[in-house]
Amino acid sequence: MTERPRVVIAGGTVIDAAGERAADVAVGRDGMIAAVEQGLASAAGGRDRVLDARGCVVAPGLVDLHTHLRQPGGEQAETVESGSRAAVLGGFCAVVAMPNTDPAIDCAAVVREVQELGRAALCRVEVAGAITVDRAGERLAPLGEMAALGVRLFTDDGAGVQDAAVMRRALEYATDLGVRLAQHCEIDSLAAGGHMHEGEWSSRLGIPGICAEAEEIMVMRDVALSRLTGAPVHFQHLSTAGSVAIVEAARRSGVAVTAEVAPHHFTLTDECCASYDARFKVNPPLRPREDVAAVRAALVRGSLDAIATDHAPHTSDAKDRPFEEAPPGMLGLETALALALTELKLPPAEVLALLSWQPAAIAGIDDTHGGPVEAGRPANLCVFDPAAHWTPDDSGGASRSRNTPYAGRRLRGRVRHTLVAGEPVVIDGEAQR
Repeated sequence: MTERPRVVIAGGTVIDAAGERAADVAVGRDGMIAAVEQGLASAAGGRDRVLDARGCVVAPGLVDLHTHLRQPGGEQAETVESGSRAAVLGGFCAVVAMPNTDPAIDCAAVVREVQELGRAALCRVEVAGAITVDRAGERLAPLGEMAALGVRLFTDDGAGVQDAAVMRRALEYATDLGVRLAQHCEIDSLAAGGHMHEGEWSSRLGIPGICAEAEEIMVMRDVALSRLTGAPVHFQHLSTAGSVAIVEAARRSGVAVTAEVAPHHFTLTDECCASYDARFKVNPPLRPREDVAAVRAALVRGSLDAIATDHAPHTSDAKDRPFEEAPPGMLGLETALALALTELKLPPAEVLALLSWQPAAIAGIDDTHGGPVEAGRPANLCVFDPAAHWTPDDSGGASRSRNTPYAGRRLRGRVRHTLVAGEPVVIDGEAQR
């Protein structure tokens, strides 16, 4: 095997949790950062690869807490390989694969299968295990067996754990195992039969709705269970002003909860569903403007922890069905960074906190991802131009699916290079394999 050439990222502005400075970044042949200082490019040797980063930010690679890779069972919509390709093009060096596959990732055998698939991926693929067997909410899955294989995050995503006693028992086990539970907050009895947010637009369109309280009641319940057990709970894709307020109050009182928001919940409203285009159908549903404003404000205040894509590919055949028959979900990996930079009007460092080092800590991989850009750290790096403007098309990018709601939307900020374990997997916006 040919020895990997040394890489120098030249002329960029390094931004990490420690601050901002102008510096080149040299990556050794072992995949580790060798040096971070000015003038490294001029000293590069003939075998060194120099990546131009002028006008760009050089940052710890992004980490997505919520990616649907669909494999096993849904390969027609996405595979681990195709999803990882979309991830690195979006600047993500690590993603957490959700367990609502077929079969569900609810036992050691399926965990091993996805981990094996992840070895050929372009980025690191962390596996989330299901909390309950077949995500049915009735019997606990073998959490210990999956944790022994390195699973750090557990969720029945796509379904909330309905039984409070089951959730309490899972939190108690999680404490002993040193892992974290994540919750898709939705009360089934309140959400049943709904396909969009219950409100003015659902009434106008004649589409059955899902009330905000279906989400908020479970958020309240699990805040109480976290307080009772002392176990941390991570709330997935929060979408309402009420949910945000509950989480903020819980954090102020010292309850160990964290929360993520998906880009579509701070960029799109339920009015988008007026087209009856199922690309805008998602779960939890798009909410009214006041909820979108509340989510944005919480991100700007720094009272939420992460932006997570909830990248949910579906085939064109599935999304071309009538709105009420189509599955919920939309693509997100290639547009998340640009949407955050465009819509939140935050400094790059604050956007990166939400997309890199804070989610890395929640996922339990901050030993290798999201950490400072300094010598001796693994070279998992994202280089992006914060001023570049671009417009996604309806091709879906690298995904096998095309269900993006952002086609034709002008965005600011684009990934130029991505390095995973020191290997340039994206150069000048092009995937390298």
